[in-house]
Amino acid sequence: MNDASERFLCIASYEKGQDFLRQTAEMGVKPTLLTVDALREAAWPREALEEVVTMPAGLTAEQILNTVSWLARGRRFDRVIALDEFDLETAALIREHMRIRGMGVTASAYYRDKLAMRIGAQEAGFLVPEFCRVLNYDELRAYMAAVPAPWLLKPRSEASALGIRKIQEPEQLWRALDELGDRQSRFLLEQFVPGDIYHVDSIVAEGKVVFSVVHQYGRPPMQVMHEGGVFTTRTVDRASRDWAELTALNGRLAPALGMARGVTHGEYIKAHADGRFYFLEIAARVGGAFIADLVETATGVNLWREWARLEVMSLRGEGYVLPPTFESYAGSVLCLAQTAEPDTAAFDAAEIVYRMKKHHHAGMIVKSDDPERVKALLEEYSGEFARRFLASMPPPDKPTA
Repeated sequence: MNDASERFLCIASYEKGQDFLRQTAEMGVKPTLLTVDALREAAWPREALEEVVTMPAGLTAEQILNTVSWLARGRRFDRVIALDEFDLETAALIREHMRIRGMGVTASAYYRDKLAMRIGAQEAGFLVPEFCRVLNYDELRAYMAAVPAPWLLKPRSEASALGIRKIQEPEQLWRALDELGDRQSRFLLEQFVPGDIYHVDSIVAEGKVVFSVVHQYGRPPMQVMHEGGVFTTRTVDRASRDWAELTALNGRLAPALGMARGVTHGEYIKAHADGRFYFLEIAARVGGAFIADLVETATGVNLWREWARLEVMSLRGEGYVLPPTFESYAGSVLCLAQTAEPDTAAFDAAEIVYRMKKHHHAGMIVKSDDPERVKALLEEYSGEFARRFLASMPPPDKPTA
């Protein structure tokens, strides 16, 4: 008998996206989860899944294609969804191989490859810190002669601030490139622009940003990653110029880079030197570090569930409609903790709405109708977190979540 069931293949190299899987199943679509062997017993919503399929980490693209093609012998997949940024290329390869609708390899590069997204943003008229591909040495010499140091040597396909090195003078770069060897072309060189870092989290439907919310980091994520410290982020005042400018910029970015539908996490820097916003990067994913919880606290929008709704409605030819939202302000404070289960009970402000449960981490989310109250709480709590809980360790070689 012909099985007419609608099915998604969802790929996750890290444990995330449970709400996406639940929402998909609640709408009558059967999700199959493809993940790594190490996550076989993770807390997946098994009641929502048709099957959990695992494979060893580090398989080649051909081996992954063979695995998915074997799965497809017994079921038809209507969409392929990368739940994590590191699965974006894999999902694109599968779509192209199986001729399934969605972003292919070239389109997905604008949301994964930092060099591609910079070129795309610059061609679309966005301000971007001066950058150079790490490929031709004459180009690099000319770049360093024209652009004042310091520079950042950035991996093109890592997430967050992983693998970034600060370069102070040319000889330091040449030593770093010698160390990288054949991997050096997978990096780019970019001018370091001091400034305040913002992130805009969005939903894109049929080429238009239909929802976005603007937040500002406390200390830059690169600084927290490499020097340690307490991570904070908070909703920007909706009546401010920063909110208006970033909302408008972000509204142009995802469509300019070719996204038809999905969610994005974009980052921008407001330069101290000229007060203008520069594009840093954008990813076709839900933000990490409890940003999804932060967005839901501030707006009522669950990005994971709305992403699933968007994909299912697109499959069925239905127009996406954003659910009712509200306009509040939220902020989060998070740090690596010395103890496995840090006790945050001493923090008792009425604005605390969520206490994070993560091994060796202390964190919470606060909510208020007053953005200044959120800002004040984060300033107070980040200092207290540093004093009571903070542990430090070298930045990881690869992501841990």
